[in-house]
Amino acid sequence: MSESALVATFNIARPEPGEYPPYYEKYISLVPGSDILGALESQRRQMLILLCGRDEKDGDFRYAPDKWSVKELLGHVCDSERIFAYRALRISRADRTPIEGFEQDDYVRNSPFAHRPMAELIEDYIAVRRATVTLLRNLDEEAWSRIGIANKNEVSVRALAYCIAGHELHHKRILEERYFAAK
Repeated sequence: MSESALVATFNIARPEPGEYPPYYEKYISLVPGSDILGALESQRRQMLILLCGRDEKDGDFRYAPDKWSVKELLGHVCDSERIFAYRALRISRADRTPIEGFEQDDYVRNSPFAHRPMAELIEDYIAVRRATVTLLRNLDEEAWSRIGIANKNEVSVRALAYCIAGHELHHKRILEERYFAAK
């Protein structure tokens, strides 16, 4: 039985536009179908296939001087997923305390990603994705539709789940088209 099949028998509907800020649409629209847990699991496998066999030279590659390296991009995906999952946790638990935003460039600039081995960053990605799926898989039906405030905008738990998936799809496409295709 797949991990997504272990979720309760209720349907987790796609988020409606009023459940998230308009700028999340660019990520949410990338996620096909309505099985968010299955999508997150499938993405993990697809990302690992893309990263399999990549060495340190690949990890240090930048397609332009002012762009993040592959290592920094992968670290950014992990940081962002952690933040979105944290938001989902708090909102799912009916915590109405507004959650602050974050500046992605500052996070990357102040991170150790560029100096970490590629294999460690891939292991971190695996751990983060497993933790996200475990968190989401164990939510009850009511939690999925709860709305909270993050970065001064209302957002639902299910919108955050789709945002996690869409954000990764966005960056996977960049890896495929700008990093690995350029080599």
